[in-house]
Amino acid sequence: MLDNQYSAEHGDSPILFNMTAGMFSRLMPHSSTIDREPDMSKTNDNKNMPEEDSAENIEALARDAQDLSNSEENDVQRLSAENAELKDRILRVQAELENFRRRTQKEALDAIKYQSIGIIRDMLPGIDNLKRAIDVTEETGDTQQLLDGIKMVFTQFQDALKSHSCEQIDPDGKPFDANYHEALAQVPSADHAPMTVLQVIEQGYKIHDRIVRPAKVMVTCAPPSDPPDSVEA
Repeated sequence: MLDNQYSAEHGDSPILFNMTAGMFSRLMPHSSTIDREPDMSKTNDNKNMPEEDSAENIEALARDAQDLSNSEENDVQRLSAENAELKDRILRVQAELENFRRRTQKEALDAIKYQSIGIIRDMLPGIDNLKRAIDVTEETGDTQQLLDGIKMVFTQFQDALKSHSCEQIDPDGKPFDANYHEALAQVPSADHAPMTVLQVIEQGYKIHDRIVRPAKVMVTCAPPSDPPDSVEA
């Protein structure tokens, strides 16, 4: 009725008005849509999402920090154990070196202290034989047995010296050598060249190329020349 009244007042036909009203109604949004209130729950959810993410990040960082702390503590314990083991090894090595030093020092002192034991053992059989020769000579009065015993002992002593690389220096009839000989006197001789060993007073000995004792000898010298005959005035 209002539509008809509006049409009558404005001189429009009812059909044209209805068509215009219908189009207008389709273009305008419904009142329910305009008056609808926004969904606050979704807004609140969106506001709470950053807070939840921050809490998760903090928890993750805390876990990482705890793991790092545990790892560092484990590393400290491991390094402490390795340090203790190295210290123990060092102490053991030092103790072994000290024992080795003491043992070698004792062995060196013993070697010096008992260095003559070998040659003494080699001389004892000769001494025993010399003692037997003396006892037999005293019982029988046979000096020949004593002489034979002494010669046997002398041979044994010579063999003992050779077993220790000790050899006699035999300079008899050889030119005098100050490295091996010690001249006690000079004897004029026309049969030998000057400074020839004429007689061995005391036998010399050497070990390899080192002189134990030089041979004490008498050497020759040129005989004195006859004085010229005096010319009578």
